Amino acid sequence: NELMNAAGEEYLKRNQVLEAIKVFKMTGNRKRLVEIGDYHAQVWLFSHAIEAYKLAEDKEKLTWVGDMCLREGHITEAIEAYKSVGDEARLNKVGDYCLEKEKIDFAIEVFAAMQNKVKLLSLGDKCYADRAFNHAMHAFELCNDMERLNKIGDEFMKMGLLADALRAFELSKNDMMVRFIRENFSDKNLAGKVYV
Repeated sequence: NELMNAAGEEYLKRNQVLEAIKVFKMTGNRKRLVEIGDYHAQVWLFSHAIEAYKLAEDKEKLTWVGDMCLREGHITEAIEAYKSVGDEARLNKVGDYCLEKEKIDFAIEVFAAMQNKVKLLSLGDKCYADRAFNHAMHAFELCNDMERLNKIGDEFMKMGLLADALRAFELSKNDMMVRFIRENFSDKNLAGKVYV
């Protein structure tokens, strides 16, 4: 164990943090993992801090660093920390924050991580109404909502976005429309941005 811990310290000296963290996890050195997490949180290297806390299995520190990330606008890291702890209330808070700041991709990621179909469908419907069809398609795909995916395919067809329409119809398992597009439009038409 001493030799492995020494190797971990050497990795840290060389700034190979992830390798050091793995070594300390193998040796069961939770105290050192928490110290590494604390240091990296102080210098705003949140991803390293989160990884160290996860391997140390320190849920309190993960929650603390998640709160810090959210306060500082580091959404991805906040999501990762809260997912690691399984804190649905805080994940909901992050999702709502993302909606408020119009960070739709993050909101979708949060609600998908929570498997919150109601919020995903609501968000997808809002995106559909706002004509943000790719976001809506992603939300509906995560919910396996074939009817809504099919409606998005129809919208893409009306706009001449064949590749997007094809993807929506494939996701909605609308084989008839998939066949129609493939039989009537060449790969060149599909590769183009808009078919007119």
